Amino acid sequence: MSDTVRVFKALSDGTRLRILNILLAKECCVCEVMQVLGISQPSASRHLSILHGARLLKARKEGIWMYYSVDPEDMPAYAREIIKAVRLATAEMPEARLDRQKLRKTVKQNNVCVN
Repeated sequence: MSDTVRVFKALSDGTRLRILNILLAKECCVCEVMQVLGISQPSASRHLSILHGARLLKARKEGIWMYYSVDPEDMPAYAREIIKAVRLATAEMPEARLDRQKLRKTVKQNNVCVN
């Protein structure tokens, strides 16, 4: 599958747009994504994997935790422009705004996410 098609397919899901929205705010581990979006670990991991496979996310492992972030430097130029559009589109969306508020309240203690 071409990289361009992979990017657009990755962005064709509302949950993945919500994930990008929070990852544009800060790097997150899978458990933070789960808590903010209220989804299961397998669902969060699957969506993150699709976004990572489309080269929209950077992943790093720290111990048993996998952290994801948006890394414009590691993506094609057209994808950087798409990420800018996602940032603009989600800036005023009520659901996206709520997700960013939830993200600010998510706390990690002893490498475990807690509310």
